[in-house]
Amino acid sequence: MVALVQTASSLPVLLLGLLAGALADIVDRRRLLLLAQVLMVAAAGLLAALTAAGHINPYGVLALTFVLGCGTALMNPAWQAILPELVPRDQIPAAATLGGVNMNLARAVGPALGGLVVALVGTAAVFALNALSFVATVAALLTWHRRSEPDPLGAERMLPAVRAGYRYVRHAPRVRRVLARTLLFVPAGAALWSLLPVLARRQLGLGAGGYGLLLGAIGVGAVLGAVLLPRVRGRWSSNMALVGGGVLLAIVLALLALVRVPWLIGVVLVLSGVAWVAVLSTLNSQMQVTVPEWVRARALAVYLTAFQGSMAVGAAVWGAVADAVGAGAAVLVAAVVLAVGSLAGYRLAVPDNLLDRSPALHHPAPVMMLDPAQFAGPVLVTVAYRVPADRADAFVTSMGTVGRSRLRTGALHWNLYRDGADPERYLETFLVASWEEHLRQHGGRLTGYDREAEARTRAMLDPTDSLQVSHYLPARAGGRP
Repeated sequence: MVALVQTASSLPVLLLGLLAGALADIVDRRRLLLLAQVLMVAAAGLLAALTAAGHINPYGVLALTFVLGCGTALMNPAWQAILPELVPRDQIPAAATLGGVNMNLARAVGPALGGLVVALVGTAAVFALNALSFVATVAALLTWHRRSEPDPLGAERMLPAVRAGYRYVRHAPRVRRVLARTLLFVPAGAALWSLLPVLARRQLGLGAGGYGLLLGAIGVGAVLGAVLLPRVRGRWSSNMALVGGGVLLAIVLALLALVRVPWLIGVVLVLSGVAWVAVLSTLNSQMQVTVPEWVRARALAVYLTAFQGSMAVGAAVWGAVADAVGAGAAVLVAAVVLAVGSLAGYRLAVPDNLLDRSPALHHPAPVMMLDPAQFAGPVLVTVAYRVPADRADAFVTSMGTVGRSRLRTGALHWNLYRDGADPERYLETFLVASWEEHLRQHGGRLTGYDREAEARTRAMLDPTDSLQVSHYLPARAGGRP
């Protein structure tokens, strides 16, 4: 039943995360956060009331836990996505560090505080305090006056928005690197959280109180990490912070497997808190500064789903390994896996230079003789270029960057062709799902970085020739001439 409670809490995040991310990019994020918080207030309040009245049963706990998980799933992408609206871009790493500290403190200190409240005033009081914490968040959101501009094309539809988010992540190399580094760290690092209770009881002979102190040590490390990280960032790159944090946690895991002295393990676990904050705040801040506003919540939802899924899979795997060879040996294996993964990840460098992700009107909206319906499609766009022969190689290389921009912002397919009869003539083609999707490319999805990439490409063209852009619609799609 304990395992089912954890499943009921985590499953909604895995099932609804991508949809919640799309929703957070479509609707007003403040209203979505309020809805999620009200849902969690209602679920936690009902759980407290039923527990106090003695009418709760295991199935009721599972159902209400699932509702709380749904609220968390709705909240997480929007909550992460508002960070750049609250702090300047250069302060995002520090804000992400504080967020990492909060998460680690909640995970480390929360169970101990919950156990203390249960011992003092009973289980219902814990659920009631949980409901009150959501009320406090609702009050804070009500005082926040968010500035937002209406989309001239109207709100995106849900399924196209989800597909657009997936395409962006697929064709954004920096985002893929952050996700890869997440998968190299989290599954092995999950051994700390999944096997620490077993090690505390069997290897160190500690009870609930001792285990709570070990969790507190991790919380202390998280706070210490928040103090140290700003100084470390001035000397280390993000890539080195990820490698260093992963190797440090691998050393901690190895010591957990080998050391039998409780107070020494407590000291070691302080370092684990530092490592977790270093890695997670770096990954989080990289996601925040890498993705543009129009797709931020969707990209963050992919990251959060990868994180939660990796934690769940890692915990299950290390639990199975511990059953087979013992908890100590399992932690030692996890340490080796984590060390190898962290060192291998060095080649998947996460750059520190910031790209211009501000929205840019890349070029004027297309001029059409037809008046296509908003959802008419697919739309084939062609762009003809004339390039002097001595610039051909540089042009093709530069167009690769432009092609990734087209794919990130909505293109289903992209290609570049060379005219066999006229070698200086090139034809770019890309297919977009609908006319609306193509208008969104022009009207807000393109960024300053995309504009710079196309400007570099156009600088290589024959100055005596002009671009020839054409838009083709399905012959039966109609459109009024």
